[in-house]
Amino acid sequence: MNFGYQAGLSIVLHLIAFILTWWAIQGIKWELFFRKPKGKQSLCFMVLFSLAISYLVAKFFLDYLGSSLLLMN
Repeated sequence: MNFGYQAGLSIVLHLIAFILTWWAIQGIKWELFFRKPKGKQSLCFMVLFSLAISYLVAKFFLDYLGSSLLLMN
């Protein structure tokens, strides 16, 4: 797999993982954790939380893809 294709796939996969994670955390009742669930601090936390989880998800799939490509060699 060439580097341009791998970089493009990585960017797209990270964006998809972030969008899916952001959508999934919208189902959490943030009122239980924050005094102001619509405030700037809670929104900042939600973005950082979503980035952290989406990074782990995308990294898992990229590592899985890399390992499966190594098996073909």
